[in-house]
Amino acid sequence: MYHFIGIAGSGMSSLALIMHNLGFKVKGSDIGKDFFTTEELKKHVKITKFDEKNITKDLIIIQGNAFNDNNVEVKKAKELGLKICSYQDMVAKLTKMFETISISGCHGKTTTTAMLSHVLKNISGTNYLIGDGTGYANKENKTFVLEACEYKRHFLAYKQKYAIITNIDLDHIDYYKDINDVIDAYRSFASNTEKTIIAYGDDPYTRKLNVNKDILFYGLEKNNDVIAKNIKYDSKGTTFDVDINNKFYNKFFIKFTGQHMVLNSLAVISLCYLEKMDKNKVKHELSTFLGAKRRFSEEKVNSNIIIDDYAHHPKEIEATIEAAKLKYSHKKIITIFQPHTFSRTKMFINEFIEVLNKSDMTYVLDIHPSREKPEDFPNINSKLIISKLNKGFYINKNNADDLLKYNNVVLLFLSPNSLKELIDDYKNKINS
Repeated sequence: MYHFIGIAGSGMSSLALIMHNLGFKVKGSDIGKDFFTTEELKKHVKITKFDEKNITKDLIIIQGNAFNDNNVEVKKAKELGLKICSYQDMVAKLTKMFETISISGCHGKTTTTAMLSHVLKNISGTNYLIGDGTGYANKENKTFVLEACEYKRHFLAYKQKYAIITNIDLDHIDYYKDINDVIDAYRSFASNTEKTIIAYGDDPYTRKLNVNKDILFYGLEKNNDVIAKNIKYDSKGTTFDVDINNKFYNKFFIKFTGQHMVLNSLAVISLCYLEKMDKNKVKHELSTFLGAKRRFSEEKVNSNIIIDDYAHHPKEIEATIEAAKLKYSHKKIITIFQPHTFSRTKMFINEFIEVLNKSDMTYVLDIHPSREKPEDFPNINSKLIISKLNKGFYINKNNADDLLKYNNVVLLFLSPNSLKELIDDYKNKINS
């Protein structure tokens, strides 16, 4: 039996579902809270709170990257001499079992992975691991669509037939030294690709990959192989034409607004083109895609629209705010933002302020530390952002009272850490 330490992690929960689907016995543990990533998993797999009693001699351990050797269960597993695999090592084994399509990039990889999985699942059948807690596998499927994370170069463990690179940007600055270090990691990732690399060609950094592999570039500029043209947004979504190698390919519609969603679609269309799939079937399946979990997830509450989104890098925040403005141009945008990690906040403080000022009003929560310790980052806190915003205020994660005064607005909740408690508090109070 496989025991997952940190099973609620976005990739870990997806992997656990896949292992279950493939017929392995699976159980796992985490900190004892409910997470959006485990909604489906709990139907099939027993999940408990961390306890050394969970670790017995008959287990193979999958250790989540968020938990180090000080974890009580990791300590017990080592005492018993159990086999311990990292998340990426276990995923690497799956990449050798199927024809793998790895999707990476600093922004957009989860949505692109979910979109490609949806299209391939309905056209030909596929296995997939999405970083929103979604995973599926059937031994009969030939392909495996994988969200491949660049953090600590974990994605270098994988071998793939195709690699999709949605962009390259500086992030995870607790690990990467600078943008050149990030580019170097992506260059190594691209080199692990058997057939073709599909990359966002309007990004100057993807153009610096310089690997001895076939690269298909997509984007909006004329120097790309796959180009979106005649983009039109409305309240129902986005329509656009696609040219491939300077020839009209097809017209597409997606139920989303925002240029970033057009680009995600182009990545999917490019892969399907290389695999010679029926373009009209691809067109239909793209039009039925409803999105990934916690990526621009919308809900109407009285006169307001609640949008829950994973965005945490300045460029992701900017794209999400712009998409909300496009879709709800008649409503004010009220952003509720939780910074994620002290190192990211310190590095991008000015960029956060610039993009958050594009909202009509911003509320900022305390920084979520993730793997970092506050004492290692003295004087880095949410007040640094709030003090420089045009209209910025502090908000507690457990009290939504300050949001109750708004009517006919978009409430945009942004954080990779779930803000469910705050959203639920708001909904309960507004309806009471």
